[in-house]
Amino acid sequence: MSDVLDLAKRLIAAPSVTPASGAVFDELEAMLAPLGFAVHRFTRGEGPEGSDEAPVENLLAIRQGPAGSRHFAFAGHLDVVPPGEGWASDPFVPEVRGELLHGRGAVDMKGAIAAMVAAAAEVPQDAGTISFLITGDEEGPALHGTRALIECMEADGIRPDLCLVGEPTSVHRLGDMVKIGRRGSVNIWIEVEGTQGHVAYPHLADNPLPKLVAILSELGALTLDTGTDWFQPSNLEITDINVGNRAHNVIPAKGEARISIRFNDLHSGQSLSERVSAIAERHGGRARPVISGEPFLTEPGAFSALVSAAVAAETGITPELSTTGGTSDARFLRAVCPVIEFGLTNATMHKRDEAVAIPDLAVLARIYARIARAALALAERTVS
Repeated sequence: MSDVLDLAKRLIAAPSVTPASGAVFDELEAMLAPLGFAVHRFTRGEGPEGSDEAPVENLLAIRQGPAGSRHFAFAGHLDVVPPGEGWASDPFVPEVRGELLHGRGAVDMKGAIAAMVAAAAEVPQDAGTISFLITGDEEGPALHGTRALIECMEADGIRPDLCLVGEPTSVHRLGDMVKIGRRGSVNIWIEVEGTQGHVAYPHLADNPLPKLVAILSELGALTLDTGTDWFQPSNLEITDINVGNRAHNVIPAKGEARISIRFNDLHSGQSLSERVSAIAERHGGRARPVISGEPFLTEPGAFSALVSAAVAAETGITPELSTTGGTSDARFLRAVCPVIEFGLTNATMHKRDEAVAIPDLAVLARIYARIARAALALAERTVS
C-alpha cells in the first residue's frame, strides 16, 4: 500500500484532459501488467479534435482467477476536466504540500485508480477474477468510453458479477457516503419559430417570444414528484434562453431555450421528453431531447453491506447510502451487473488546486482491497 502515493503521482503527471489517450494509459498499463493483468487497449471515435466524435482511448484489463470463480470489476476514468488558470503550481506536476497531494485528477479520479491498483496487488490471484474498466471520456460526451467497453466485453463474453466505480463520493471525510444509485438526466432544446418584422407593424410579423415564455412558464410550474424512498424529488431547470436579437425595433424570427431535468425512478427519459414535447407543441414550439442516462438503484443488500463493512473496518464510519449528485458511468455499467460507487472526498474535484489527503489514499487502497476480497468470496453469483 505504500506505493499508492507514487502511483497517483505517475498518473497525475500524464496530462489527460478529456478525451484522454496515450501516456496516461501507458502508465496504467505499466502498473497492471506486472500484477498479472492482460491489458487490452482500444480507441473509438473518428471525429476532429474538440468534437463529440473525437477519438477516445479505453482500457480493459483482466487478471483471470480459477475456473468458475467470481469476477469483480474496478471501474473509472483517467480523463480530467481542463485545469483552468490560477493554480499555485503546475496542475500536471504532482506536488506534495504538507499532507496534501496537489494536481489535476488527484481526487477525480486518478487517486482512486491508484488506490485500485494498490488494492489489486494485495488480492491473491486464486481469490477470483479482477478486472479494470477504464475510460478516457467520462468527463466528456461519454459516447465512446464506457459504452464501448461494455460492447467489447459483451463481444468477448466477459461479465463481472459486481462492479465498484471509484467516483469521489465522500463528502466531509473519507467513508461518510456511498452511492448506490443515481438520478437520470435529460437535456431538452426548445425552439419556437416566428416571422421577423418591425415592432411598429406587429400584424405583419409573428413574435415567437410570448409562445416561448408560455412554454417555459408551464414547464417551470411543474412539480414532477415529491421524491421516493431512495431518491430526492426530480427537478427541472431552465438553463439557457437565446434570441440573438440585437435590434430594439425588430420582432425576432426565432426563440430558443434549453432545460435540464434530473429525475428519479418514477420517470424515464422518454416519458419526460414526451411530456415536455407535448407542452412545447401546444404553444407552437418543438422540443429536441438528448437523454444522458436513466436512473438506477442497486438495492441495499449483500453488496452494499460488504462495502459498508469495509469502510467501517478502516475508518470507523458507517457510510450513508445515497443516490444524490450528478451522473457517472455507473449509469451504463448498471446494465452489466450490480454497481456501487465509492471514493475520495469530493470538496476539491474540478476546482483549482485540486488535492487529496495523502493518508486517505492509503486508507482507500485498504478499503478497496477489503471490498475486492469480500466480493470475490460471496457465495451467490448475482447479488443486489
